[in-house]
Amino acid sequence: MKISARINTFNEEDNIAAALESVRWADEIVVVDSFSTDRTVEIARRYTERVLQRPFVSHGDQHNYADSICTHDWVLTLDADERLTGELSAALQRVRAGGDPACDGFRMARRAWYLGRWIRHSGWYPDWQTRLYRRSATRWAGDPPHEAPKVNGPVETLSGDMLHYTRRSLHEHVAIMNYYTGLAASARLERGQKISPLRLAFSPAWTFFHTYVVRQGFRDGWPGVVIAHLAASYVAVRQAKMLEAQRLNGGRLVGTKPAAPGSKDTGKLP
Repeated sequence: MKISARINTFNEEDNIAAALESVRWADEIVVVDSFSTDRTVEIARRYTERVLQRPFVSHGDQHNYADSICTHDWVLTLDADERLTGELSAALQRVRAGGDPACDGFRMARRAWYLGRWIRHSGWYPDWQTRLYRRSATRWAGDPPHEAPKVNGPVETLSGDMLHYTRRSLHEHVAIMNYYTGLAASARLERGQKISPLRLAFSPAWTFFHTYVVRQGFRDGWPGVVIAHLAASYVAVRQAKMLEAQRLNGGRLVGTKPAAPGSKDTGKLP
């Protein structure tokens, strides 16, 4: 069994070396860059000759393209702000040494570093991610910006965590939330989903309660309070954008910026 490790990048000079270092054992490393303006490409080429540049269209499109140019059928995908722990790396290498698996994919737990601590509750952990999969049985799909690999076959679980060094500050988190809520609202409107003022009034409160109490965000200290508030805000802003489109703009969002190549997260945050 051979594995292609691949990472999509845009202006990741602070992260890319550590991410690539954690997959040096892979049989192939592929980096698809969206024309970074920093040293990302220069640093990536220290680890692999297979560094390609391609314009960003959407997250799913970029992932499917990156998979298509991998040499091997088994693909391990990381974001530039993610790392493999020693335990997870060892588990992956045991799979690699064991021959062709009976399944078509493997999922792994992802643990986020946020506001100075590891988040172990709030619905953020274990945050299962299917990141090793048989390329011929998988395609990335789903609502932007949270496309994920859809594996047409059984998926097994690996031991060990993937580490996610997520938003570096609240300023960055809030800024990317504005972008993400626009994409999410647009996808729901295209499917014909409707939002009522009553739902807008109560959904954010339920989201806060569910995150902070049901998912035990209170055990994450003060970052847990922030996560619950921002999760509620995410729902409120997304639904408000949808209601604005429905009531004022004929069902279309106004002022939504084009997809940003720097948006790299493939999981739900918040």
